Amino acid sequence: MRILVTGGAGFIGSNFIKYMVSKYPKYHILCYDKLTYAGNLDRLDSTDGLISYFVEGDICNEEFLDWVIDEAKIDTIVNFAAETHVDNSIESSDEFIKTNINGTHTLLKMLHKYEIKKFVQISTDEVYGALSENDKPFTENTPLAPNSPYSASKTSADLLCRSFYETYKYPIVITRCSNNYGSNQHTEKLIPKMIENIKSGKKIPIYGDGRNIRDWVHVEDHCEAIDLVLHKGKNGEVYNIGGECEKRNIDIANIVLSHLNASTDLIEYVKDRKGHDWRYAVDITKIKNELGWYPKRKFNESIKELV
Repeated sequence: MRILVTGGAGFIGSNFIKYMVSKYPKYHILCYDKLTYAGNLDRLDSTDGLISYFVEGDICNEEFLDWVIDEAKIDTIVNFAAETHVDNSIESSDEFIKTNINGTHTLLKMLHKYEIKKFVQISTDEVYGALSENDKPFTENTPLAPNSPYSASKTSADLLCRSFYETYKYPIVITRCSNNYGSNQHTEKLIPKMIENIKSGKKIPIYGDGRNIRDWVHVEDHCEAIDLVLHKGKNGEVYNIGGECEKRNIDIANIVLSHLNASTDLIEYVKDRKGHDWRYAVDITKIKNELGWYPKRKFNESIKELV
């Protein structure tokens, strides 16, 4: 395979590249990343030169993207490239519309020109909207109901991918994951922000009353799932990827505080996020039954190791 990994210097993308070059040393991996504030090539140091190429580029730059795919003889695309921070999308949605929608469209247009064997769109459980306390988890058939500019932009990208499959029968698959945690995550995200603040003696900001619920999956489990979807996923399908590990935000804070032997006095409740979704949880029955994937890493063990 000759794989274009867009957003490959980001948190999940870099973990995916490291996983792939370790498991498939004969594959050619091209890391393509705009290197915004969220991209960092230091995340790829441990690949020891096994990345075939790195190209700094914007997925919205159609002419340059076209040249790169042609020059590198790409036959597979895994699209991690995205603006992902909900708070940033609330402040300004422009970059989210540009990258997440227009950028995905630019990538999809490459399928008109090149014989791409598989296109994997990395999406999010947030496209489904929010659950109440007693609702059943989202399935792949749950209607899409995004509640933030970020999730709306990812929903739009998913629908573009669906339309390109339905219209042209291109080999497109979509994955929708729950909250990821693991090494080298940007400190704007919940768990690394908590760890950094506690180690610096700063307050941990918790939205609202801290009772909002998220499902957590380790990034390495997520990468294994994407690997299976890439090789065995059925074209035109959606696969939910989750950890079957629902936690309240305040519980995460208490777990991290306990591992760092820090006082709960560091918790600071702040004004709730606008349109804050109450709960996310995904049903992973489909990927279990069809591809044999399940989350292997236990949260309590993995979070201790991470901290």
